[in-house]
Amino acid sequence: MTIVHVVLFEFKPNTTHKQVHDVCNRMLGLGQKCVHPDTQKKYIKSARGGRDNSPEGHQGGFSHGFVFEFENEDDRKYYLEKDPAHLDFVKDVGTFVQNVRVIDFTTGIL
Repeated sequence: MTIVHVVLFEFKPNTTHKQVHDVCNRMLGLGQKCVHPDTQKKYIKSARGGRDNSPEGHQGGFSHGFVFEFENEDDRKYYLEKDPAHLDFVKDVGTFVQNVRVIDFTTGIL
């Protein structure tokens, strides 16, 4: 079953628009950049995201959200624990992001 991986970013106040744009492009680029070493194929089923535009006012400082989909738990585990592209991104993003929220779920499992 598909695993949905939701990530929210709250950027540091001194982060420039250009830096925010770069971080977001790099995040979305992981969908193309992440290749599994065993299959030599991209393993992220979909990667999308963007700037918040909700009129509800419940963002709590989070301005950008991303939704990735993985085919299975093994792919998600590789992404989180071993993929060098993702691990490098995580290491670098702390320069600009002050708060991150992540929630994963499998559609239909309550």
